[in-house]
Amino acid sequence: MLDETLLDDPEALTRADRRALLRGAAEAGARVRTAVRHAVEAGVNDLKPDGRPRALLIAGPGTASVGVAELLGTLAGAACPVTRIHPTGVAPAAGALRWDLPGWAGPVDLLLIATPDGTEPGLSILVEQAYRRGCTVVAVAPDHSPITDAVGGAHGLFVPMATAPYEQDQPLTASAPGVLWALLTPLLALLDRTGLLSAPADALGKVADRLDQVAERCGPAIATYSNPAKNLAAELAESLPVIWTEGVSAAPAGQRFAAALAELAGRPALTAQLPEALGSHSVLLSGALAAGADPDDFFRDRVEEAQALHARVVLLRDRPIGGLSAAPAARELALSHDTAISELEPEDGSELETLAELIAITDFAAVYVALASGA
Repeated sequence: MLDETLLDDPEALTRADRRALLRGAAEAGARVRTAVRHAVEAGVNDLKPDGRPRALLIAGPGTASVGVAELLGTLAGAACPVTRIHPTGVAPAAGALRWDLPGWAGPVDLLLIATPDGTEPGLSILVEQAYRRGCTVVAVAPDHSPITDAVGGAHGLFVPMATAPYEQDQPLTASAPGVLWALLTPLLALLDRTGLLSAPADALGKVADRLDQVAERCGPAIATYSNPAKNLAAELAESLPVIWTEGVSAAPAGQRFAAALAELAGRPALTAQLPEALGSHSVLLSGALAAGADPDDFFRDRVEEAQALHARVVLLRDRPIGGLSAAPAARELALSHDTAISELEPEDGSELETLAELIAITDFAAVYVALASGA
């Protein structure tokens, strides 16, 4: 159950927020600025690459590496293939994961490691493997973590992750707001130097400004009726989010939203891109999850019986490819099945800025769902 009254009680939200998730969301812009400074201090701006890498390989635990890989793959486009290295078994430590380079990886490839932990023995083994293959290594992780020595021994580049003082004594959740930007920002600066994408310092500054603007609109002191994140969280009460995305930037934002709902709030969600979603999810909207699926719902005892779970479409929109939008057809499909629909569309700006806005609003929404449902 989602306690919607909690959403308009800032003090109660603060008491419920034992993981400082709202603080992390509010500080996302500051985290970007700190990460840019760390990248400069680590020497990213002084790099003189010989050319573009043949491929980007990305490794890290769970949603941390997934989010980074999806975002970098979207932003790099066709300039360079981006491959996420999935864990393949266990490392020589109880319960530890192991990562292995693909057989074709070599000196012309770039290995990026993104981890909010830095103690994973499997990642240190991967760094050693990359060094033997002649593969360049760049890692972003908490300072003074074991991965630091491994990267130094492989003559790679280590960038300290931008962390806050209150995060020093607790493990960081990979989907927590702020963690993504702390890991992603130095890699954006690095790939700007290699020419794979455009993310100069002024562009990253605009991203930080956009994140600050979202924090002002979505903070706990802003009432639900004028707060897009709280409003979305309330709309998702007792529903299965079916996240449809339109536009290149919206796709990774939708995947990120689903991951945050699962990891922070324990809520499942489905994602698909338009226009493919119109076919792949049409039966879902007319099945057991449809709003009118239970003909006896009107006569149900609303005190004794749990409310039926129904799908709710969440439409995340950015500039549609080719200028042709499938949103009208998406609305028609949802409404034809009596399925409620929520929509988010960012203000104008660069691809990085619109992506940042969509991620920031949905991050806040995931946190509000988590807090109001007691997750």
